[in-house]
Amino acid sequence: MENVSINGGEDELYEAFLALHTPALKAAGIPPLYWKTLCYKLTNEVFDAGEVFGIMRVEEDDKDENVHSSSNPAAEVSCKVVVTRESGLQACHPASIYLVDHAWTYRLESARQQLMEIPGLLGRMASLMGLSFHGEAPDPDVVELVLDNMWKFNQTYQLSQGSAEEKVPVWYIMDEFGSQVQHSSQPSCCMAPFFFAPQQIAYSVLWPIQDLENGDEVTRDYAYGEADSLVRKCRLLPWLPADLEGVSDKTPEPTDLYYETILQENKEKLPVEISVHSVPEGTVLKVFSEMKQVLDHLKHPRFQFTEDEDEADILWKYSHIRDYRKLSEERPHVLLNQYPCETILTTKDCLASVARRAGQGEGPRWLPRTFNLQTELPQFIKHYQKRQERGEDNHWICKPWNLARGLDTHITNSLDYIIRQRESTPKVVCKYLEDPVLFDREEVGLVKFDIRYMVLLRSAQPLRLYAYNVFWLRFANRPFSLDRFDDYQKHYTVMNYAEGVQLKQVHYDEFIPMFERQYPQYPWKQVEICVGVIW
Repeated sequence: MENVSINGGEDELYEAFLALHTPALKAAGIPPLYWKTLCYKLTNEVFDAGEVFGIMRVEEDDKDENVHSSSNPAAEVSCKVVVTRESGLQACHPASIYLVDHAWTYRLESARQQLMEIPGLLGRMASLMGLSFHGEAPDPDVVELVLDNMWKFNQTYQLSQGSAEEKVPVWYIMDEFGSQVQHSSQPSCCMAPFFFAPQQIAYSVLWPIQDLENGDEVTRDYAYGEADSLVRKCRLLPWLPADLEGVSDKTPEPTDLYYETILQENKEKLPVEISVHSVPEGTVLKVFSEMKQVLDHLKHPRFQFTEDEDEADILWKYSHIRDYRKLSEERPHVLLNQYPCETILTTKDCLASVARRAGQGEGPRWLPRTFNLQTELPQFIKHYQKRQERGEDNHWICKPWNLARGLDTHITNSLDYIIRQRESTPKVVCKYLEDPVLFDREEVGLVKFDIRYMVLLRSAQPLRLYAYNVFWLRFANRPFSLDRFDDYQKHYTVMNYAEGVQLKQVHYDEFIPMFERQYPQYPWKQVEICVGVIW
């Protein structure tokens, strides 16, 4: 498609397109030169890349040393994308932008099920990845191979609106054309995902960053935009093996700037220093709260609810308090259910870095070894490789910094899988406990479980911390084993948010004798002492 002409009606369509998509266009780095053509092609579903490009099979010996194939490493023949149009491709031409379809779009928790159930999907993915697959019936072994190899082909994007579940990153594999665009440190083109709102569908978009002649190869940078040479080398490890000699697995304390940036992002104003305030015995305290649990269950006669936030002695709020300074200056006696800079403990990256102070850099015994994938990727990879050399278990769990309920959380022993997680939401990676304490559910078997304590921090300095000895229990629904890490009911215990699964509930005072029967060598009082040491 050489030229795109837009009439008056289409001008209005284009203005509407810009109003809806300009932030996404800028975020994707798509030059404004191509926006009008992109609008036309998306609206009219124009897939004309086949008129300009072709896929060429190439022997390994003939490959450019600056270009790396993402094909199956065992294959002797790989493919590359080349310009096939005689006139070539001009980067300055406004029509030089092309849509690339996605062969498979999914969220990770449903990947195995889709490969098993969607007709033709497993065969197509195996063929695209250069894996051997014969027959129509899904082969579990081939499914495992696809799940392992897909990290050399996966791309990702995230929706900016919707519920927490809807914002979980989406992964996709481009079609046979897009998946054969190879990596180069000196790329000839750029590619980016683009979500077209009117159709509620995502495509990949390809455009040249230099003029290309007939026969020139189309390449892209798999670590585009990464300026740090060491991090770039780490990000490219799924395709380009590299030596990390000289890299340490030690994780240094983040700089003050790291925490100051978080403070600025949270827009908190720190309080002024105030004197300790004591409440006379028998005083009835007025409580303002927007939380249903508090309104329903706070019954003690020393507390009285008020709807006037300004007259409250206690603010028990769900929304984030920002202006601590104003409260400390105008109402220093008010008690709050939040404290300044609490994200240091309530987000996983900060919790891990602060907790490491208790273990001289390695972290306390109660916290599995943890790395921040955004800032400590080289250290993590080095640590992973050391464990691999020593023959130690290398299963890890990847968790978003600031999500809960098991959302976007993944367990794997695949280094490629973990490295690619860095491209989605910011995450930490923690050593997965391969030998957890298990609970024998009579109707199920030995399952994982967790214990949730309610803890009240009354003062940070001096430290005054209270724990409620009534605890809550959560159980997995399937027997534990070190396999099928995408089986939510085997490896996770948060069932109260999942649809269509059993929620096992046991009261704490019923659990204790059951636990002591299963583990007579560990009286619960002794366990509680060990738990208390953490605090």
